[in-house]
Amino acid sequence: MPQRRFRAVFMRGGTSRAIMFRQQDLPADRAEWDAIFLAAIGSPDPEARQLDGMGGGVSSLSKVCIVGPPTRPDADLDYTFGQVAVKEALVDYGGSCGNMSSAIGPFALDEGMLPHAPRNGPVEVRIHDTNAGRIIRARFEARDGEAMVDGDFVLDGVAGSGAPVRLDFLDPGGARTGALLPSGRVLDRLEVPGVGAVEATMVDAASPCVFVAAEAMGRQGVDTAQALDGEGALLEKLDAIRRHAAVAMGVARDAEAARARPSLPRIAMLWAPVEARLANGRVLAASEVDLHIRIISMGQPHRAVTATGALCLAVACRIPGSVPARLLGPADPGAPIRIGHASGIAVVDAAVVADEAAKGGFHCDHATLFRTQRRLFEGAVLVRG
Repeated sequence: MPQRRFRAVFMRGGTSRAIMFRQQDLPADRAEWDAIFLAAIGSPDPEARQLDGMGGGVSSLSKVCIVGPPTRPDADLDYTFGQVAVKEALVDYGGSCGNMSSAIGPFALDEGMLPHAPRNGPVEVRIHDTNAGRIIRARFEARDGEAMVDGDFVLDGVAGSGAPVRLDFLDPGGARTGALLPSGRVLDRLEVPGVGAVEATMVDAASPCVFVAAEAMGRQGVDTAQALDGEGALLEKLDAIRRHAAVAMGVARDAEAARARPSLPRIAMLWAPVEARLANGRVLAASEVDLHIRIISMGQPHRAVTATGALCLAVACRIPGSVPARLLGPADPGAPIRIGHASGIAVVDAAVVADEAAKGGFHCDHATLFRTQRRLFEGAVLVRG
C-alpha cells in the first residue's frame, strides 16, 4: 500500500523539536490524527529509539504541533500540542509545551498565515494555546517576510546562538485545573504508599507541575540527567508522587488513572543553590543560580528544564512558603529568577499578587521566558498507508 504524504515542517523550538502541521492539511476527523502522529514520530517503539520515524527517543524530541485559524476573537492563531509517548501508542494532549510555543509564531509567519504581519521589524502574535485555553503573546523579529533565526541570544541546551523569541503567558493560572494552586494550599503533604509523607507545592501555570525538595527524596548533590536515567527506583517513587499529586490537583480520578496520562502533571526535584556539574562537564557555581531543578517528563529525566516547568517554577518562587520559595537563594526579589538545569541556566520571571478571592490566595498576571527557534526541514512527512 502506498505511503500517505502530509505537508509538514520539522522545527526546533527552545530545547525541543516537533513536527509542525497546518490544521488544514490534516483530516477533518480528529479521531484520525493520533495514528498519523504516532506513525510520523515512530511510536510505539519498545527499544525507545524511534528509528522508523522522526522522533529522537526522548520526550523532548517526540512532539507534534498543529497550527490553525483562531477559534477565539483575541487570538491570531490556534495552537494544539501533542506529546507522543516513545514506547506506547499514546498521544497526550493534556499539557502544553512552552518550548515549542516559541516556534508557533515564526512557523505561521513563514507559512503565510499572518497576512497583516510586517515584512520587516517586530512581530507580535497572539497564540491561543488550545491545550490550556490561554493566550501566549509571542514577540520576535521578521526580515524579508520570514522570522529571523540568527542572533546573539544563547539558550543553554542548544548549541550556538539565535534570534530571541519573547513569550508572555498571560493569566496562566489554572490553565488545566481552574486554579493557580489547585489544592487551595501553598504547601501540601502527600501520603504516598511506598514513599511515605512528602511535602510538595503544586502549581498550575501554563501547565500543571508538582515540586518536591530533592533532600526529601534522599538526594544531596545535584544529579545530572544522565545519572538519573539509571535511578529506576527513584524514578518510580517520583512517578508515584506525581500520580498522587494528579489526584490532589484534580486532573485524575485516582492514582491508577494518572498512569494513562504521564505528562500531567510533570514532577520536579529542587535544590538550593550549590555547585553543580552540567551534562557537558561544565561546573555551575552556586552564585550563578537561584536554585536547581531536575524535571521528569513522560517518565524520563529531561535534558533541560521544560519551558512550562520553568514558568511554573518562576510562579511558585513568587509565592511565600512554597517549596521553591524556601529553597530560593538570596536573590533580589525584583530580579528575574536564574534556574540551574541539566544543561545550563534558564532565566524566567513571573508577576504574582495576593488575591483573597482566588483559590489558594494568589493570582499570576503573567509569566515570561525567552527562547530561540529554527525551521529545520520542510516538505512532507510520510506515513505508512
